[in-house]
Amino acid sequence: MANKTPANPAVKKYVKFGIIAAVVIVVAALGAWGISALRGGNTATVEEAMEVVTTDAANAADLRIAVIRMDAIQSDAEVLKDLAKQRENYENKLRDELEKRQKELEAEKAEIEKSQDVLSRDALQRRIVDYQNRVNELQRDLTERAQSVEIAFQKALNEVQNEHLNPIIEGVIAKKNLSMVLDGRFTRLGNGVENLDITEEVVSALNKKVSKVKMDTPQGF
Repeated sequence: MANKTPANPAVKKYVKFGIIAAVVIVVAALGAWGISALRGGNTATVEEAMEVVTTDAANAADLRIAVIRMDAIQSDAEVLKDLAKQRENYENKLRDELEKRQKELEAEKAEIEKSQDVLSRDALQRRIVDYQNRVNELQRDLTERAQSVEIAFQKALNEVQNEHLNPIIEGVIAKKNLSMVLDGRFTRLGNGVENLDITEEVVSALNKKVSKVKMDTPQGF
């Protein structure tokens, strides 16, 4: 029969108030910019620096400008909506597994609490350590798998942009003989401006070119 030596009060308190914290982490990395440090060197006055700047400038009468709303493309293009759905399916699988394994750990925690007056201090401590190791393992496993989902998603996004979206935008620029395309998210349009926003045309062309791109299967699935 197990030794009924009273459990360490500190150990009791730890078990009673222990918290399972396993969080699915989704990393949304839309882009990264490197900033180079500025180092001092030869300096010049503003006037001297301006000597390399010419007086040439674009003539407004010759400019053909359009705007494109990338946020609308992301939400309206069929291929991008499908990719978002694929990512969501993987995230739901992780969420379901998290709930299942949390319930298992909660049940184990309850068993440890019941046995703390029966087990010896050393035996109880071993169960607690094993329990905490399992919690930590769950955290690591789900975090790594969630990150692998995001990596696969970003890879698929890059494929859509490089192989499908960019060529379409370049084709629209060529067909419309545009001088400049601005990001419409940061542009305010006045009344009576026609044929300036090319977003819907780009979405229509992208939908015609491609509707689905399959994500690579993330690690752990």
